[in-house]
Amino acid sequence: MFDVFLVLIFVVAIALVGFDVIDLLPASVRDQASNLEALRWIGAGFASLLGLSVGLLAQSTYRRLESQFRQTPIEIIVTRAVGLVIGLLVANLMLAPIFLLPIPIEFGFLKPTFAILGSISFAYLGVSLADVHGRSFLRLVSPNSLDTLLVAEGTLRPAPTKIVDTSCIIDGRLEELLKTGFIEGQLLVPMFVLNELQQLADASNDQKRARGRRGLDILQNMQNRFPKRITINPADYDDIPTVDAKLVHLSQEINGVLLTNDYNLQKVANLQKVEILNINDLAQAIRPIYLPGDGLDLKILKEGREEKQGVGYLEDGTMVVVEEGQTVMGEDVQVTVTSSLQTSAGRMIFAKLASTAAT
Repeated sequence: MFDVFLVLIFVVAIALVGFDVIDLLPASVRDQASNLEALRWIGAGFASLLGLSVGLLAQSTYRRLESQFRQTPIEIIVTRAVGLVIGLLVANLMLAPIFLLPIPIEFGFLKPTFAILGSISFAYLGVSLADVHGRSFLRLVSPNSLDTLLVAEGTLRPAPTKIVDTSCIIDGRLEELLKTGFIEGQLLVPMFVLNELQQLADASNDQKRARGRRGLDILQNMQNRFPKRITINPADYDDIPTVDAKLVHLSQEINGVLLTNDYNLQKVANLQKVEILNINDLAQAIRPIYLPGDGLDLKILKEGREEKQGVGYLEDGTMVVVEEGQTVMGEDVQVTVTSSLQTSAGRMIFAKLASTAAT
């Protein structure tokens, strides 16, 4: 019903304008018309058609805005509204002296021009600052909450927003980390990362296409399972060419933490003082530590580089080099750890057969 009423308002309003616009014509033109009243109704009829098209456009625009407002969290709406009001107040205070200047009459249009441009600029600035610092503003509004007091005195540190890159989504381990609860705070997926996943899914290369579709499926699963944790951010930077550079810039802009497993991106981000969480580093840190004398159940899969050595792998992929392992190739055996070596490529364990160690 409201849609019909909205369209009807535009039709009637513009039809009335078309009916009365005849009075704005020069008298010489009106005198040439034999029936001025009929001309008015013709103008109103054409204007009503224009009003119908404008009304339909306004109705569809209103519905889109309404849908966006329904999906936008209330805290964002509140902070943006406050930012808009503050921006307009600042604009009026700063532009007030301009209206006191003795500007000649022929340049009188400058005053309203400056007022309009200044109000728009400061209003946009206020909304932008509200998007960046909205969470801090809400803490100021409710300073008596326990977590706010603890954060204010430095006892607690608020969980920063995690910005997720493409490789981290495709990897798949992030979803498992969310299930365990070890990752806290909001997870932000920028629109340019989503676009990169779509480009991979549409690629002609089979391997890239499989990776892109896997990433989109994993992201959808995470969004369905953790709808309040995953946020798609519409920010994009057309002047920045690469996705990695955009990720670093966004992390600096919102003071967030970049979540990745890309070694090169980690190095670049560290040089620019961006905080990084690397899932590979986490996996490396929680690998079990085997001390000399510990026993392992292992299957010898292949020959080692040295004579009589055999090689097997633990469940996490750690390589185990076993002395005299060639003699039990393809068998499940018990081995005893003799030493371990940590390298940039991972951890390597050296062991010997438990029967040999016993003797």
